Amino acid sequence: MQETGAEAGFSQSLERGLAILAAFSPDKPLLGISELARKLGLSRSTTHRYVATLASLSYLQQDDLTRKYRLGVRVLDLGFSLLDSLDLREVAAPHLRRLTEATGHTSNLAIRDDTDVILIDRVRGRPGRYHHLEFSLRVGSRLPSYCSATGKALLAFLPRHDLDQLLDRIEFVQRGPRTLTSKAALLTELEGVRHAGVAVNDEELESALRSIAAPVRSRSGEVIAAVNVAIPWSPAAMAELVTEYGPVIQATARQIAEWAV
Repeated sequence: MQETGAEAGFSQSLERGLAILAAFSPDKPLLGISELARKLGLSRSTTHRYVATLASLSYLQQDDLTRKYRLGVRVLDLGFSLLDSLDLREVAAPHLRRLTEATGHTSNLAIRDDTDVILIDRVRGRPGRYHHLEFSLRVGSRLPSYCSATGKALLAFLPRHDLDQLLDRIEFVQRGPRTLTSKAALLTELEGVRHAGVAVNDEELESALRSIAAPVRSRSGEVIAAVNVAIPWSPAAMAELVTEYGPVIQATARQIAEWAV
């Protein structure tokens, strides 16, 4: 295959195969050949060839009823292999458990992947304190960074040039009753996060869900993750919740950072 501006050694076939896998999401767990072809700008015959190969290797699985495809078990194996290799997750686990014990609420550890955050560990809170969204979240779940507390904690400390480029790729969709739907509003919020050292989600991701997060830094000072607690809505003002939970969340983030690379 002739190079067309890509670096030597670049494999277009591998790129297309990975793009097919990346096309599946929690909102679109089943996709047909035509949908995939449109999404990736490929012909149906080319798409079918790649899909058939991925299915034969168990990276995709065909649904018997719809004849559409979903991610297969081999993808799950890759995900678990990645999570098992993350030293940060192992380091943070006991601290997350103590955070949940101290607050009674679900705690999460998240990292950023472009415009999203990925939950890499979580400890469920006490029964009766869950928001319904928490039942659908699991290790590996993705959330939009612009309307989640962990996302804001991770975005706030990016270099301004990198932050501007990332925010230009975000579609600011109204997710909850208080979602910030403009770049300018989010930038103002992130400035506050840098000063306060904590980020909040006040019904921005979904109605009746609040959360508070703090950044986790590496030994070099770079923000590498964020830890949060998810708080079902209560009559308390957000400022009161930050006063109550903010210090213990920040302390947890610092404890994790002590052992982070």
